[in-house]
Amino acid sequence: MRIDLASLTSSRWARGAMVTLGALAPLVASAADAVAPVPNKGDTAWMMTSTVLVILMTIPGLALFYGGMVRGKNVLSVLMQVFVTFSLLAILWAIYGYSIAFTQGNDFFGGFDRLFLHGMTSDSTAATFTKGVVIPEYVYFVFQLTFAAITPCLIVGAFAERVKFSAMLVFMVLWFTFSYLPVAHMVWFWQGPDAYTSADAGAAATATAGFIFQKGALDFAGGTVVHINAGIAGLIGCLLVGKRTGYGKVAMPPHNLPYVMIGASLLWVGWFGFNVGSNLEATGFAAEVFANTLLATAAATLSWMFMEWISKGTPTMLGAASGAVAGLVAITPACGYVGPMGSIVLGLLAGVICLLSVSKLKSALGYDDSLDVFGVHCIGGILGAILTGVFNDPALGGAGSYDYVADKVADFDMAAQVISQCWGVGVTIVWSGVVALVAYKLVDWTIGLRVSEDVEREGLDTTLHGERAYD
Repeated sequence: MRIDLASLTSSRWARGAMVTLGALAPLVASAADAVAPVPNKGDTAWMMTSTVLVILMTIPGLALFYGGMVRGKNVLSVLMQVFVTFSLLAILWAIYGYSIAFTQGNDFFGGFDRLFLHGMTSDSTAATFTKGVVIPEYVYFVFQLTFAAITPCLIVGAFAERVKFSAMLVFMVLWFTFSYLPVAHMVWFWQGPDAYTSADAGAAATATAGFIFQKGALDFAGGTVVHINAGIAGLIGCLLVGKRTGYGKVAMPPHNLPYVMIGASLLWVGWFGFNVGSNLEATGFAAEVFANTLLATAAATLSWMFMEWISKGTPTMLGAASGAVAGLVAITPACGYVGPMGSIVLGLLAGVICLLSVSKLKSALGYDDSLDVFGVHCIGGILGAILTGVFNDPALGGAGSYDYVADKVADFDMAAQVISQCWGVGVTIVWSGVVALVAYKLVDWTIGLRVSEDVEREGLDTTLHGERAYD
């Protein structure tokens, strides 16, 4: 039986059915409320901590991870791209991003109720996954800001070492506006659990939700919104920009593997804010999300390393770090819907499949995805998103789905849930791919995407930024 969207309410089972990470319309307390809910200080403190952890993922985590994998002459350019992109999109999120993503509009875009954060005060609140439980809206705003800011930063790795800094910034503004924001709205926007007071009220509330949410797709922390969204944009980018000069003819090994290890470790630590914070409450269920995230990542680290050891004869630090990131990506959409054993299986699969995608698939198709954004984030995100529909099965330790009108656990329909997951994956790939293609072309036709061959050979650090990482 399919999930009864009209009967969703709160609690773990709501999360196991359709309620997802950020799919929450701001629930502003008004004078008409008989008893306005008050944020719990523990939830508020945890959410602020989670927000800081996600910032740590990006700066310095992602920056160091990417910076270590490029050549020494381009390390500062990558650090600069991540650092400045994060800063730029934080401002755009405040001006219009939050409003478009998380206020009511249509199936694809939100409205302008929170343009320039209009109406947001220290007393306004946002819904969580439990009826009558709220957090300060400012906390929800900054938590979601970190997701919106890190996602475009992921794309940087696909065209690293050959794109103009100015072109990168313009592209990021366009892609953020026309891909990240609508996809976030489609997947995560809904009216919150308090809207589901009856079957009729629930049906009316669901009709105002985002398009992918209405299709029944589950995405707890960003498999579609973050990883598939960024990964397909990265693939389009590396295809349009072209290969690095000398690619396939000269060696281009990572210049600093300790940076890669440190960056991957910071990503792993920060990801607990990313995934566990997505619960929006400090509860026992959040602890299970923590366990799922930890176990999947460890499993993917091992599976990538052992697969590489078997195929190449040596286990590498780069492989272990890449495996960890693949596991983090794959568990992201599933972390609130699967059990610990399902997480381990998902991690093991992610390590092997992402390794094959960055070695065999990239080699067969001949594209130059510099830091394997597509192979890890898009492929890992697709794997995690689709298998969420499998390992959500209560028989496999998952959360299952629940009929809140009948007040009982519904029969789980794996085929129907996998179809819903495919809706989320397919819409995200097409939407982001088209937006990315148009955005890259507009930038290329106006200011040009790629640096000259001489600039590329000398290195972007000195030519574009006038600095050197090392003497």
